[in-house]
Amino acid sequence: MMIKKIVVVVFFALTMITPVQAKEIGSVNLPDTIMAGKEQLILNGAGLRKKYFVKVYAGGLYLRKKEGNANKIIHADEPMAIRMQFIYDGVSGKELVDAWNEGFSNATMGNLGPIRENIDKFNSFFTEEARKGDIYDIIYTPEEGATVSMKGKLMGTIRGLDFKKALFAIWLGEKPVDNSLKQGMLGK
Repeated sequence: MMIKKIVVVVFFALTMITPVQAKEIGSVNLPDTIMAGKEQLILNGAGLRKKYFVKVYAGGLYLRKKEGNANKIIHADEPMAIRMQFIYDGVSGKELVDAWNEGFSNATMGNLGPIRENIDKFNSFFTEEARKGDIYDIIYTPEEGATVSMKGKLMGTIRGLDFKKALFAIWLGEKPVDNSLKQGMLGK
């Protein structure tokens, strides 16, 4: 009987310290953590960006701790990240910029003026075609801003909480780029 209790205790102890496995979505494995500066963020949730029934990319939202309230996430001035891993092979830079512009317009209710310069800088990073397997990371840290990396290459950083709010609202706002992706990122 004592051995049985020990086995049960050891089993539960091991399951408590075993790291969470990466999330598989759309044949893509998103990691369970990402670094934002010196902070480790955890996968809050993930989903697929689809356009006309085509799987474009798997997207994951990473936060300090799990959160299901999109408005809190958008307005939080704390480290967070979005990872996009492309499933579709061949999304042009122009298509990406067009999608960003539509997303920023939706996120700001058409009031792009205050962040227009930041949007233009952000869009300037997307000159190459996104290919299947490419990973794009957008990592926000309050002290630096929103950093964009594509295929492991740092493209640049854009400062400003207002820009960060509009950027994350592309996925999590009232008019998200894809509602099922938003729900997935919120862990629902």
